[in-house]
Amino acid sequence: MRTVTSLFINSKAMLLLGFLLVGSSAIFAQVGNEAKVIDKIVAQIGDEIILLSDIQQQRLQLLQSGVEGDKDSDCAILEEFLYEKLLVNQAKIDSVTVEDVDVNREMEERIRYIAGQIGSIEKLEEFYGKSVAKIKAEFFEMIKKRLLADEMKRTITQNVKITPSEVEKFFKKLPKDSIPYINSKVTVAHIVMYPIITQKDKEIAFKQLAQIKSEIESGKQRFSTAATLYTEDPGSRISGGDLGWQSRGTMVPEFESALFNLEPNEISEVIETQYGYHIIQLLERKGDNFHCRHILIAPSVSDQALVKAATTIDSVHSAITKGDLSFEEAARRFSDDENSKFNGGQIVNPYSGDYLWDIQNINEIDPQMSRIIERMSVNKFSTPSLYDNYQEQKQGIRIVKLIAKSEPHIASLKTDRQLIEMAALNEKRQMVIDAWIESKISGNYVQIDKNYLKGCKFKYSWIRSAS
Repeated sequence: MRTVTSLFINSKAMLLLGFLLVGSSAIFAQVGNEAKVIDKIVAQIGDEIILLSDIQQQRLQLLQSGVEGDKDSDCAILEEFLYEKLLVNQAKIDSVTVEDVDVNREMEERIRYIAGQIGSIEKLEEFYGKSVAKIKAEFFEMIKKRLLADEMKRTITQNVKITPSEVEKFFKKLPKDSIPYINSKVTVAHIVMYPIITQKDKEIAFKQLAQIKSEIESGKQRFSTAATLYTEDPGSRISGGDLGWQSRGTMVPEFESALFNLEPNEISEVIETQYGYHIIQLLERKGDNFHCRHILIAPSVSDQALVKAATTIDSVHSAITKGDLSFEEAARRFSDDENSKFNGGQIVNPYSGDYLWDIQNINEIDPQMSRIIERMSVNKFSTPSLYDNYQEQKQGIRIVKLIAKSEPHIASLKTDRQLIEMAALNEKRQMVIDAWIESKISGNYVQIDKNYLKGCKFKYSWIRSAS
């Protein structure tokens, strides 16, 4: 179940640990063992160098992930670094750039991720023995080069296309034991109606929160106690409304606008966001990073409003059943879900960006949905039922339609062409990258430590001759 707290945070796909986390792991190992690493350059491409410590740090990261390192893994790590350094060096030659604002955004994401893993911004600073500002300064160029490599790679492959015949050729050459097994997938639609929240409902919530604020400021209640008793954010209730350390851009704009005007320990006026009414207490701020707590009171829906919504959707359901109105037209005209109403009510899967849902992961977004469609036939629709929108913390009433459902199966061109096409496109992109690497090696200064040169079997011909 997703909480209001998790919804303040912009959805994003999960970030890989990257260089910043690898660096923290290496520092941890060195501090814990009180060992000194004698560093040296093991490879160089143009002006870009690769250090022995780079390989050791990456190997340590693999070890902490449960992967035992050996000589072959060191060679693979080195070649991955060689590839990245070639991309960076060529990006400089070709004047490919990334903006500092993008680097800072990526830095904020990584800082926030590591702070979450370690426990807090304070623990992160204690761990490194330096402030967040100094950590950012130290890793800025490292992150910038990683993004520069990614942008160069995107530039190399941006014009790669795949034809239908290439997709078919790719699929035919796949070994039978390499063809993926596809879980059952469904396409679903819904028509949602939410009870109307009146101005009176809002005023009641506002006055309740204003009274709580008054009692906190007069000393009758502690902020944390009031949050535990009254907040409607289940994600922060257990911690007295504490949202932990966050970074600018993670909260909705109205929330941050109020927060960044506060002094430490100051409590905001009652503010309104899409989730309801809040009071915020800033605990500490360091640049764009902040630690705060809040109390949320959402306007309650009256029983009369819920009955009215139920009556309206019953009428819509009756019209669809009689054939007087199609499900798709009803969704367009009556649904309160702005994300689906103009798509015939079809619900987009945020993981894939299409309308196909893996039956096993639909529960993560909408646990009620799987129960509704469990015994439903394709092209049938449900009777109206209560709908708990966990993403937006709203309750409404909805009708659900099962548009399509596939059986578990081995992937085929007929049923899974989009998936196979993406795999074929990725292979073609890799072929373009392989050709690009081989063509650029001769135009760049490349030097590799003789121990690695003799002991490693590289995929690419990094050194053209023994000289």
